[in-house]
Amino acid sequence: MTRRVVAAIDIGASGGRVMAGIIDDARVTLDPVHRFANAAVENDGHLRWNITALFEDVLRGLSLLAAKYPETESIGIDTWAVDYALLGGDGALLAEPISYRDTRNIDAARRVHERDPHAELFAINGLQFLPFNTIYQLAAEQRGPRWKDARHLALIPDLIAYWLTGELYTEYTNATTTGLVDVSTGRWSPHLIERLRIRPSMLPPIEQPGTTRGTLLPAIVERVGLPPSTVVTTVGSHDTASAVVGVPASGPNFAYIASGTWSLVGVELAAPVVTPAALAANFTNEGGVDGRTRFLRNVGGLWLLQECQRTWGDQGTPQKLHQLLTEAAALPAGGPQIDVDDPAFITPGDMPARITAALVAAGERPAEGPGALTRCVLDSLAAAYGRAIGTVSELTGQPVDVVHVVGGGSQNSLLCQLTANVTDLPVIAGPVEATSIGNVLVQARAIGAADGTLEDLRAIVAASTELTRYEPW
Repeated sequence: MTRRVVAAIDIGASGGRVMAGIIDDARVTLDPVHRFANAAVENDGHLRWNITALFEDVLRGLSLLAAKYPETESIGIDTWAVDYALLGGDGALLAEPISYRDTRNIDAARRVHERDPHAELFAINGLQFLPFNTIYQLAAEQRGPRWKDARHLALIPDLIAYWLTGELYTEYTNATTTGLVDVSTGRWSPHLIERLRIRPSMLPPIEQPGTTRGTLLPAIVERVGLPPSTVVTTVGSHDTASAVVGVPASGPNFAYIASGTWSLVGVELAAPVVTPAALAANFTNEGGVDGRTRFLRNVGGLWLLQECQRTWGDQGTPQKLHQLLTEAAALPAGGPQIDVDDPAFITPGDMPARITAALVAAGERPAEGPGALTRCVLDSLAAAYGRAIGTVSELTGQPVDVVHVVGGGSQNSLLCQLTANVTDLPVIAGPVEATSIGNVLVQARAIGAADGTLEDLRAIVAASTELTRYEPW
């Protein structure tokens, strides 16, 4: 096979990267040509993303990519879900996007449910209730100063693609996280759009992964130095959708945990599950690549520990992760636990104090010191993973033989071992960069550098990655 090169732009809530994906001899290799930080900041009374600065980092990454890999044929973009930008009639950005962690969403969700109860919404969109879903953010937005001037809504990866190509569409997997897509049709729901008083023209057409979005604009070509023939290919632009493509599963009966800032715990199905039991369990049906359904639960994630570390640093007592994990691993099992899905943990702030308050309120003994608090977080996450995996088997009737942990959490050996112990299942950890690999492989298939089903693509992942296996004990 002739070597082919594509680029993955992969941006999460705490950082981004531009990766070269090299496909050669049925294997894929990643080369991170540029990494950059990302964080929401207070601006104009809201917690906002600096998407303008992020795009500058994207362009810098593409310039470095062009210098090292001038043969790059395609670019794919994935980011976190639910957040969006509003554009005016001329296509210009009206304001930096507001973060899903902004406090405006909680009251907006309450107001939406007064008119449209969650059970009625779930019957149409199949989504887990999360107070920051796009459907609630838009209810808050309609009370803001820019709504009257908005003519287009662009989800974050689609905005970047728009700035690169001039083409504005909405990628399918990310569209399904908004709460505005009919789970039975895969299209924007006219009923929900009408109920929320959204102009249908604001929502760009939905496009499937593997579609050529367009070629780079001349100004972008001149700026970054890539060939004019370079295309932007639509991938699973919700980063979890790309991560699930990058799960190195060898059979159908697997559960996945995309472990990072958030933890996405679920299985892959051929069709959505919108039963009353799924509603009661607060599971979600999100679109996957090739029309698959990601039936999962959004569970608290390593944000809890990241925010603890940030707080300790701000207080003048910085804690290194490896030391925290060493101290946590030395502690016995059976320590205090929290509900990692408590809304009190969503917004930034003094996370150690909030965790302590939650333990006291639940009648648990407080975790004494950073190591014990770290163990509390990891025990709590593993317990939540175990509950979610048990529930997903009950809801779907699909047995789970193995758990695949991908993303940053796959490097956390204590969390992986605790997950194996709680689930009583083997845990396969890796790849860390599952999202970028999934992004690259969807592009590779689109340009003819790989072929086959998702299972064939996953065989490439398994052949290209060093994996670690944890047995329960």
